[in-house]
Amino acid sequence: MASNVSDSSATAPRDVPRVARDAAEGRPPIIGITTYLQRAQTGVWDVEAAFLPRVYLDGVIAAGGVPVLLPPQPLGPGVIDTALARLDGLVVSGGVDVDPARYGAAPHPRTDTPNRLRDDWEFALLDRALEVDLPFLAICRGMQVLNVLRGGTLHQHLPDVVGDDRYQRGGGRFSRVDVRVTPGSRLSGLVGPSVHAAVYHHQAIDRPGDGLVVTARSEDDVVEAVEIPDAAHALAVQWHPEEDADDRRLFQSLIDAARAWNGARV
Repeated sequence: MASNVSDSSATAPRDVPRVARDAAEGRPPIIGITTYLQRAQTGVWDVEAAFLPRVYLDGVIAAGGVPVLLPPQPLGPGVIDTALARLDGLVVSGGVDVDPARYGAAPHPRTDTPNRLRDDWEFALLDRALEVDLPFLAICRGMQVLNVLRGGTLHQHLPDVVGDDRYQRGGGRFSRVDVRVTPGSRLSGLVGPSVHAAVYHHQAIDRPGDGLVVTARSEDDVVEAVEIPDAAHALAVQWHPEEDADDRRLFQSLIDAARAWNGARV
């Protein structure tokens, strides 16, 4: 009986590496997104769970990518390379504060209890992504992970710096702040000279890490974006672009870079 399923061997030999066949057949980029791993409740269940707000998935899907969740897990031989082998891009998501010990600081009373498993996982993922020049978008905590990975430091509680809680009101309610973008940066080419950004962070970059260029600041001079200019796509923002369903430009930029990166490695 004839099958109505297309035979990929008609367009790509079976001995061609799978990533090459994927690129040749125009398949959407696969984007890994880091997740929480902590206690969660749903229905009758109250269990440890890996989870992520849907808006991250929506951002990747709307831009033409296929999201794959990357829950924190112990690091063993080959784990990071295996996790990244089939990815065309990476999103490092928001979440709890980075362990201050990683940048040589004592914890502030308002700093979250560290999730060292997640720290270890995301630092290793991002470090390897930088080594192989895998396109990535780091969001909120993700930007802080990038900064600390590159030797930078953080303000542990912004109200101590700006005088109030305008960047994180609490209760899961996002604030909006005006962010000015550096002309000529990758970010300015995507969003223009300014962004009215959704924010929910009580920490921020203090000293930028090696090789990171600050490309956006708030009216309080709080760092709101950094990038690595000579990388394929190394962009990090302190705000939450996934919250803007009508503006997918940052996700689209990642998907475009991921598609190009996949084609280049083929």
